[in-house]
Amino acid sequence: MRSTLLVLSVLRSVETRSIVSSVVERAGHKLVQTSSSEQARILLNNGVEPDLLIFEAPGSGSAYDLREIFRAASASPLCVISGPGEQRLRDAGAELGITRFLDRPLVEGEISKMLEGACAADAEADVPSAFPIFEESKEVAALPGKAIVEELGEGRYFLAASPSMLKIHRQVRLLADVDAPVLILGESGTGKEVIAHLIHKYSRRSHHRFVNVNCAALPNDLLESELFGYHQGAFTGAIKDKPGKFELANRGTLLLDEIGEMSAQMQAKLLHVLQDGQFNRLGARESSRVDVRVLAATNVEIESALVGKTFREDLYYRLNVFTINVPPLRERREEIPYLIEEIIRRSPEELRSGSDVRFSTRLMDAVLLYSWRGNVRELRNFVTRTMTMRDNGTAIQELEKKIAAGQAFEYEEQDLQVPVVADKSGMRSVVRELKDRAEAQMIKDALDANGWNRRHAARFLNISYRGLLYKIQQHRLAPRAGVASRPGGAL
Repeated sequence: MRSTLLVLSVLRSVETRSIVSSVVERAGHKLVQTSSSEQARILLNNGVEPDLLIFEAPGSGSAYDLREIFRAASASPLCVISGPGEQRLRDAGAELGITRFLDRPLVEGEISKMLEGACAADAEADVPSAFPIFEESKEVAALPGKAIVEELGEGRYFLAASPSMLKIHRQVRLLADVDAPVLILGESGTGKEVIAHLIHKYSRRSHHRFVNVNCAALPNDLLESELFGYHQGAFTGAIKDKPGKFELANRGTLLLDEIGEMSAQMQAKLLHVLQDGQFNRLGARESSRVDVRVLAATNVEIESALVGKTFREDLYYRLNVFTINVPPLRERREEIPYLIEEIIRRSPEELRSGSDVRFSTRLMDAVLLYSWRGNVRELRNFVTRTMTMRDNGTAIQELEKKIAAGQAFEYEEQDLQVPVVADKSGMRSVVRELKDRAEAQMIKDALDANGWNRRHAARFLNISYRGLLYKIQQHRLAPRAGVASRPGGAL
């Protein structure tokens, strides 16, 4: 019997969530909780493959919600929680072939029995007979956990739900007390400054100041005085001494944001400070010494900058003690529903009051398909705009137009252009077809690269083993003629 399940829940009441969470986690299983059937369906359609889905739908549309969830979770068993007066929900479940039901009020022992049954059923289904059986590793791929939200003050927060961002969170916890420079790389709007604040929060310098300098916002001469300060009379207008950012951040943390935009001359002066902790204020005769942890961030392609000699190699190696690469939002789409929820929750009361802030199914589909080149910043602006205008239809048209113009998908090996069509249903069909073709090709490439060892391919693709089997069947994939699999998956 398998010891660990991934359980996805759609629970409407606080009491139900509390009981289910307690039993599931006490049994050692992983739990992903969602607040709506819409959010659960999005997760199911975007790579989450639970071993059990527990459903308690709110409102009069429960039967409809259950059917939509069942369609999205076709590879996962369902358990329906219902109470008196919800016979329609039970009837809808029976019509769909659902056999697991729990009655309210919930009894912990019944939940435990259901989990044990799901473990046994999952163990039996672990090696389906629909596919050729090769000798494969018994290691189970890591399962996702709950979303992590870290409060950072002044409205900032760090959110992680995808494997890549959860990995960054673990990295930050490990290196926070290692008092060394960190280089944070990533596209504009991915949250590099937020990660810098997270590092500061967990460091022993957290009780001192966090100072941020945008190196791209100031010309060279002003940037020097901003970083190192100046003495009275150093230049026209210097009527009194002014400390620089290095002095203000003494014993704390200094973030050099957009450091890739810094001139070569300033890079040389910065390197000197990083080497010995000393610098000279403009107009000063004596050196000053500071104790500062330096973090640096840039959206510049650092390798290209080194080749092009626009970024000093010695400075790069001085900063590159630890490097954190922040993935773009399009590579962690499973976080989008959580981000939208946080953006709405943290919006001003006057923006939320009197308006329906729920995203329709069609709008959420478009949100997940769009590429978000501006990353989290662009998503935040879009959600705020949608809440302000209170018009899901206009928001859908805005995104679908961009998707149809080919902004949502870019493939390195295929030249796929999405044609602009007048009929919206036609556009959605084209998008769905492109998505399916890309997914099938990606899975086939992973299988071929791993000698059709499906467990190895599942780990490579970061999806569950059973989910991969379902996708192989869905896309009707098979090994090429003459390809055999050896033990361990090597060709």
